Amino acid sequence: MAQIQACDCDVLVIGGGPAGSTVAALLAERGRHVVLVEKERHPRFHIGESLLPHNLPMLDRLGVRAQIETSAQRKHGIEFVSPFHGKTMRYEFARAWDKRFPYAFQVRRSVFDHILLKNAKAKGAEVFEECRVTAVELPDDADPLVMAQGDDGVERQWRAKFVVDASGRDTVLASKLGGKTRNPHNNTAAVFGHFTGARRLEGQAEGNISIVWFDLGWFWFIPLSDGTTSVGAVAPAEAFKNRGTDLTSFLMGLIASSPELADRLKDATLVGNVTATGNFSYETKIKSGRNYLMAGDACAFIDPVFSTGVYVAMKMGFWAADAVDECLAKPAKAARALRRYDASARHILRSFTWFIYRIREPAMRNLFMSPRNWFRMEEAVLSLLAGGIYDGWPVKSRLYVFRFFYYLTKLAQMRFKVTGEPVSAAPQEARS
Repeated sequence: MAQIQACDCDVLVIGGGPAGSTVAALLAERGRHVVLVEKERHPRFHIGESLLPHNLPMLDRLGVRAQIETSAQRKHGIEFVSPFHGKTMRYEFARAWDKRFPYAFQVRRSVFDHILLKNAKAKGAEVFEECRVTAVELPDDADPLVMAQGDDGVERQWRAKFVVDASGRDTVLASKLGGKTRNPHNNTAAVFGHFTGARRLEGQAEGNISIVWFDLGWFWFIPLSDGTTSVGAVAPAEAFKNRGTDLTSFLMGLIASSPELADRLKDATLVGNVTATGNFSYETKIKSGRNYLMAGDACAFIDPVFSTGVYVAMKMGFWAADAVDECLAKPAKAARALRRYDASARHILRSFTWFIYRIREPAMRNLFMSPRNWFRMEEAVLSLLAGGIYDGWPVKSRLYVFRFFYYLTKLAQMRFKVTGEPVSAAPQEARS
């Protein structure tokens, strides 16, 4: 008969990724009895190696920036490579509206996530690794009950006052409660691998992420500090279903179709396995309830073209800590705290998705490949790319100006297709 261990806690966190470790560390620091349950043992592999400059203040607040920087590659900007325009464009974070955040990091997620998890433990959270949550009960008249199975054969139960689901793409609570929907505007999948010996950019730009467009979608090219480069392709799910070959051959075939990427990887060696992931973009309709909430990928996942994954997860972790702490300290104000959390989560997702789900459209490519700093519009877009979406109305208003030019560019292209005559009101790059 299996041994069962039953305990109580203030907060039960499911998942030890960036969102889970962040909220666990912050709540334990405030004196809450926090239990974090992680299905794997860290360090473990995870994709999504590129951070944003606005991740760094959060790393400072958690007290882990110095540890992470020792194994990270500095990233000073973004390079867009367009075969449709026959050129590349580089954007430096130092030119963003807020000049205080001129760089970010490229990280090995196995190392990065492990540092965050150890930090949560050091701050007082109880951490159970290799322990998979098997069931969550959310009764109306009692505290939540979380059941888990450890690799040691021990079954564990926790009666928690609050549950934070940071289980990533497992989406434990969304799978239980329903309401997880795919984004109809971005039915994509990704295939990726790691290479040694790839040709990188030179000088300070060596650590920059490169986004390379191709006929089916786009590639990422992320240099890591140990000499490895993460390379992945994002394309419509149908391309994967109809690939007619194994994943390695599929990825190498896609790379061969891009002259720029093929040249960078001509002397490179693939190390490890090629991996694919589907159902790329989704969001949960319900983000919180009376004594639970969802954070990070357990709440939503958007296309990684702007490297928003870790930033969004950690930002939600900070908001979640505030919301949970208020729910426990002031039950009469719990509903308001959760509404505020929901609104913040929806806002951060909307701020990025308008740009992300249009990145493959010719009008958007034209604007990125022929930038103009009219009305300081380019600086505002760079703030978005850096994660500075809370830099106030000056940035927000310029992003609306960018949207105006996007629609003007798109209209010009539609008119050109119909009449063959460019629209004089549109900027010149819209007619390239």
